Amino acid sequence: MPLYEHVFISRQDLSNAQAEGLVEHFTAVLTDNGGKLVDSEYWGVKTMAFKINKNRKGHYAFLRTDAPASAVQEMERLMRLHDDVMRVLTIKVDAHEEGPSIQMQKKDERDGRRERRSRD
Repeated sequence: MPLYEHVFISRQDLSNAQAEGLVEHFTAVLTDNGGKLVDSEYWGVKTMAFKINKNRKGHYAFLRTDAPASAVQEMERLMRLHDDVMRVLTIKVDAHEEGPSIQMQKKDERDGRRERRSRD
């Protein structure tokens, strides 16, 4: 089955338990349609670059899934209809990366960052 990565932003006035409950709800939708959740991460409340529906912040969640396209389409459809979900992004990937995502890593653990060049 194809591999996908999903990020969705929910409203800032939800509690942490409600935001994590949304992850569980959409995971159940995915598994009911023949897919499976590989990994999920709750990134917490983050400030957005611009306002969405008069919200400056939002709860971010990240899902790694292994599911058929029909299951992903149904999950996305329900996410877009849900009042608490503001934005959804789904990307098809060739392989899932091992370990935590970049958002969950500490700054000193991140490798591959280049040094800034000085302006002359």
